[in-house]
Amino acid sequence: MAKSIPKSVSRRTGRIGSRKSARRIPKGVIHVQASFNNTIVTITDVRGQVILWSSAGTCGFRGTRRGTPFAAQTAAGNAIRAVADQGMQRAEVMIKGPGLGRDAALRAIRRSGILLSFVRDVTPMPHNGCRPPKKKRV
Repeated sequence: MAKSIPKSVSRRTGRIGSRKSARRIPKGVIHVQASFNNTIVTITDVRGQVILWSSAGTCGFRGTRRGTPFAAQTAAGNAIRAVADQGMQRAEVMIKGPGLGRDAALRAIRRSGILLSFVRDVTPMPHNGCRPPKKKRV
């Protein structure tokens, strides 16, 4: 009787270490999306590939406290601390949204020690709005 061939290890169970290797990223882009209910901080490389993200919800804030400036500051601080370990020294900042966390997140980014090349507001603004409805006929 022939010997049975052992099954190869599947990708799911054969993973060793973390999912993504820690790359050295000298320059990146920090996207801050501040709504009234939450603040999301996403850090990408210059090509736009997401390195990591953090939000007020993942930092443990729930309910109405997610929209506060302190929650935004905590989310930005967590994201910056994690990406500074990967060697980021320079960054560009894109801020979107009308929320309360805009200024607090930017203050936390400035305090982190990463050099900012520019800060840009990319909040979408309607130029002329939607087409109004037809007038009612009498």
